[in-house]
Order: sequence, then structure tokens, then C-alpha cells
Amino acid sequence: MQTGTLISLFAYFAGMIAIGLWAYRKSTDTSEGYLLAGRNLPPAVAALSAGASDMSGWLLLGLPGALYAAGLVEAWIGIGLFLGALVNWILVAPRLRQQTEAYGNALTIPEFLANRFPGKAVALRVTSALIIVTFFSVYTAAGLVGGGKLFETSFAGLLPGLGLSDYMTGIWITALVVLAYTMVGGFLAVSLTDFVQGLIMVTALVVMPLVVMFGSGGEGGGSIAEVPVEGFLDMTKGLTLLGFISLMAWGLGYFGQPHIIVRFMAIDTVARVKTARNIGMSWMGVALAGSIGIGIAGRAYVERNALVVDDPETIFIVLANLLFHPLITGFLLAALLAAIMSTISSQLLVASSSLTEDFYKLFLRKEASERESVNVGRVCVALVALVAIVIASDPDSQVLGLVANAWAGFGAAFGPLIILSLTWRRMTGAGALAGLVTGAAVVMAWIAFDVGIVYEIVPGFIAAWIAIWAVSRATGREGEAPGLRASEAA
Repeated sequence: MQTGTLISLFAYFAGMIAIGLWAYRKSTDTSEGYLLAGRNLPPAVAALSAGASDMSGWLLLGLPGALYAAGLVEAWIGIGLFLGALVNWILVAPRLRQQTEAYGNALTIPEFLANRFPGKAVALRVTSALIIVTFFSVYTAAGLVGGGKLFETSFAGLLPGLGLSDYMTGIWITALVVLAYTMVGGFLAVSLTDFVQGLIMVTALVVMPLVVMFGSGGEGGGSIAEVPVEGFLDMTKGLTLLGFISLMAWGLGYFGQPHIIVRFMAIDTVARVKTARNIGMSWMGVALAGSIGIGIAGRAYVERNALVVDDPETIFIVLANLLFHPLITGFLLAALLAAIMSTISSQLLVASSSLTEDFYKLFLRKEASERESVNVGRVCVALVALVAIVIASDPDSQVLGLVANAWAGFGAAFGPLIILSLTWRRMTGAGALAGLVTGAAVVMAWIAFDVGIVYEIVPGFIAAWIAIWAVSRATGREGEAPGLRASEAA
């Protein structure tokens, strides 16, 4: 059984690498080509790439695991994310696409901020790049944890570990495949593989809950209403006001996720942002519904069949191995790897772009050629991946926990900053820097001191917004580039 599944998986790996090689021939001659695919992505590719890079392994591991363990109340996370993504597409996407090009054809978020606020250019580039590399190392580690759990659960003892555990073997395989196509093909490879991976993911998310309830698992799975846990299907069971705010607040994170909003910068024209939005939100709605269904239906199946699932975050993997033909299981596990790898590749490329554009070219080689910049970017991809592997080496790591920390860090540090820089003409560089530092510092302190009470993105987002407003009002507009008018930015 495992051999057939491995055949499907390695066919998937080969396909991703082939896309990377094709992209290498198309868009890696210049920094703009390597980092943004020449700002020429079609709407469908941009939309599914944004969705696939957004969702990561938590869509098939973390979220179903949370629903499996706690019940339907955890669905508020998905609702909050959907609403946040929709507002992000409406408010941020068209403005960011236009303004990053208008302000010096910026290729990275730090470069855009530097061009928008020239009086604090160096400080903004360095600080934002440090935050990006730090949190993306953690975020990438979350994806690698998912890859490790997949191989540990599905292929224990089957793969040659070279002295490594099954968990670490899975981490290395996942990392090496992602590195192969990301380093070679750059942003175009990442976006095209994301598009394919997004289609694979949504197919798996539709098929699995239906099969669990009505297909080959129907006799043993059946109705989700029969889970013998009080309040399992109650969306308000045990939900406090602060708990509700914490779950819904996940949506705030969208405004500050560099690996997602960079897709907006790469859409071929501003006019086609609306088309991309409609495609992306349709995909996201189906994907989230499927993820919720897997958690709920999976718990029903496990309870009825008296199975033991030690780690709720592996319920997708357990069901794939139990209910499907090995070749189909391979496809389903490829969907999980697609979720993991699409996000890892996007994060590695954004972190690499910051190291290249905002450190190397800013301080070490201001006159670096396009070819040199691309090659340095490839080296930086590998360096960030190695750091993430070290962080992910703890087999007790939880995907949702790591994602939650990184998501909050980006959302609080960059969310208010991006929104206000695009919409408020009176914002200053000093205000931008204050918001960036305040948002990141509050989130890290909230996590370090284990404050709890409410999800750390909430105090971080509020504090950053207040810092930007207060410092901007106090410092005026001296030496800053004015924001575009609403008519120019929309």
C-alpha cells in the first residue's frame, strides 16, 4: 500500500521540479523577473497562488485538528479569515499593485516603504527586513513540521532515514524539493506551482469529507451528529467574548502577510485585480468549508469505529490512509504537501528578497548586477531554509501554534502600516517606523510572557495603529513622499 502511495507522491515531486525548470528559462534574468515574475501574473494564477501560499499545512492539519478536538466552535477561525481576506482584496490589493509601481517600481514591501517614506528609508528597510526574516523562519518551520508529521505518520520505517528519524527525514525531503524549484525558478515557479497545488488542495478538501460521510467510510463514519461529545456541533459552546474576538481576529493578519500581499504586486494590471479577487475568494470559501468538514466528519468516523488518534492534527493523514486506494491516498497526501510546500516556497522567496534587496544591495554591493542579485537571492533561500529546519527539529511542535505566532507577528507589525501607508496621506516615516516596531514588540512580549487572555494579534494590531497615528500627528510631513490620492490609488 505504501509503495503505491509513494509513487504518487514522487510523481508530484517531479512535476513541481519540472515547473521550476520551465520557469528558470522564462523569468530569472532580472531581479524583477526572479522576485515578481515581471509583474505579469494572470488573475487566476495570482489568486490561487495567494490562496495556496496563505493556507499552508494548517488548512489540512491545524484547522481540521482544532475542529476535531474542540468541535464546531473553532470554525470561527475560518470565518474570521474569510472576512479578513475579502477586505484585504478590496482595500489593499488594487492600491498596493499601483503604488508599489508608482513609488520607484518597488520589488519588496521594505523597498516600497522606503520609497514611500524616504526620510526613514534605511531604518524602515532594515527593520522590516529583520521582522520578515525572523517571523518567516518560524512560519517556514511550521510548514516543515507538517512535512515531518506526514512522513512520520504515513511512512514510518519505510523511507531510508540516513540515521534520521522518520520525522526528520520528512522535514529534509520537504525542504529539498521546495528548494529545488524555488531556487531555480524564482517567483514564477512559486506562483505556477501554487496554482497547481491550489487545484490539488481544493479537490482533496471537497472529496475527503464527502467520502468519510457518504462513501467507503459511510457505514463506519455516517452522520456527524452522532459524535458523543456535548456541544460538539454548537458554535457557541464555551465561547466567551474574548475567545470570540481572538478567533475572529485571525482575519486581521491578512493585511500584513508579505508572502500573500506580494501576489497583489505581481498581477498584470490593476484592472484585473477584481477578477483575481473573485477567483481567490471562491477558492477560499470552498477550501475552508472542506477543512472544517474534515475535522467534524473525521471525529465522527473515529468515534464510531473506536479508533485512537494520538495527534488531532494528523486526522487528514489518518483518514487518507484508511479510506482510499493507495494511489488516491498518494494524491491526497500530495494535497497536504501542496499546502505545505506552496507556503514554504513563498515565504522563502520573500525572506530571500528582503535579505538580497534590503541588506546585500543596500549595504554590501549597491552596484550588484542583476545576475549577481538573482544568485545571491538563491543562496539566501537556502540559508533561511536551514534556519527553519533547525526550528522545526522538535517533533513535539504544533503546526497551528507556530502559525498563530508568526501570523500575529506579521499582522500586527505590517497590517496597520500597510493599510495606512496606502490610504492616509498624512502618515510619516517616523509613524511608520513606530508602528512597525510597536506591533512586533507587543506580539513578541505577549508570547514571551504568556499573557494569554486574547490572541496576541489583537493588542499588537491596536498598539501599532495607535503608534502610527500618534507619531505621524506629532512629526508632521517634512521630508516624506505624499501618498497618492484615493482616485489615483484605487
